[in-house]
Amino acid sequence: MSDENLQPVFQIQRVYLKDMSLEQPNSPAIFLEQEAPTIEVALDVGAAPLQDGIFESTVTITVTAKVKDKVAFLVEGKQAGIFEARNIPADQLDPLLGIGCPNIVYPYLRANIADVITRAGFPPVHLAEINFEVFYQQRLQAIAEQQAKAAEGTNTVQ
Repeated sequence: MSDENLQPVFQIQRVYLKDMSLEQPNSPAIFLEQEAPTIEVALDVGAAPLQDGIFESTVTITVTAKVKDKVAFLVEGKQAGIFEARNIPADQLDPLLGIGCPNIVYPYLRANIADVITRAGFPPVHLAEINFEVFYQQRLQAIAEQQAKAAEGTNTVQ
């Protein structure tokens, strides 16, 4: 076996829009409102193996705009990428899939969401940059807390 076969490999195979939905439940009346909408943004990331050394990474964003108590629009987009990741140490693979891949996929999703909102007749919403490393660390901390609570619950049950 040559050293070439053991070299770490990381390559983008494809980036694609996996899902996009738009709802405007109060149109056209919502266009007559003078008040600026409030914007809520929810984020999720995921990764799944497809084949040996091939992974899909996804970033999902939900943008909800409300004027008073009425929804102006709700956009949900899921952008995905297929990545080849071979000979990556196990302790580095999860951060690569949870931080590196979303950093590659997210700009495509930002552009697609801004485009859909504009095409829906609203001013574009420009999503902020996301620090996926901080997001990843927060997810790990939340999982650890859930596991601690679960362990605590099983220790008190008799």
